[in-house]
Amino acid sequence: MRDSVVDTRRLIITAVMIAVVAVFTMYVRIPVPATGGYFNLSDVAIFFTAFLFGPLPALIAGGVGAALADIIGGFPQFAWLSLIAHGGQGFVAGLLMMRGGWRWTTIAWAAGSVVMVLAYFLGEAFVMLGVGPALGELPANVLQVIVGGVVGGLLVVAVRAAYPPISQIGRPRAWRKL
Repeated sequence: MRDSVVDTRRLIITAVMIAVVAVFTMYVRIPVPATGGYFNLSDVAIFFTAFLFGPLPALIAGGVGAALADIIGGFPQFAWLSLIAHGGQGFVAGLLMMRGGWRWTTIAWAAGSVVMVLAYFLGEAFVMLGVGPALGELPANVLQVIVGGVVGGLLVVAVRAAYPPISQIGRPRAWRKL
C-alpha cells in the first residue's frame, strides 16, 4: 500500500512539473534571431525538479514540458530537440544530485547544463540550421542554464525552508540510500 502512495505522488509531481516547465518555457520568451528560437526560463523549473525530485521526474518533466511548450507556442520544429536536450539535462542533473551536498549540486548543475547546451548545439548545427546559427545561439543557451541553475537552486532552498517534508515527497526509497 505504501509503495502505491509513493508511486501516485511521483506521478502527480511529474505531471505538475510538466505543466510548470511548459509555463516557464512559454511565459518569458526572448527571441534569438540567429536560429529563430528563443531564450526562456524552462531551466529554472527543470533544475528545480532535478534537485528536489530526482532524475526520472526531471527527465520526463524537462523533456515533455519543454517539447509541449514548443508545440503550443508555435515552435514545433524545436520540439524533438527540446525533448532530448531538456530531458537529458534533467536526468543528468537529477542523477548526480542524488549524491547529496552542495558540491554535488554544483556538479549536477554543471553536467546538466553541458548536456542541454551541447544537445542544442549539435541538433541545430548538424540537423536543423548549420554551424553558424548554432554558434549564434550558444550565448543565449549558456545564459539560460546559468539563470536556471541559480534561480532553480534558490527556489529549492526556499521551498525546503517553507515546507521541509517536500524533500521526501516523490523520491523513491532506493534513491535516498545512494
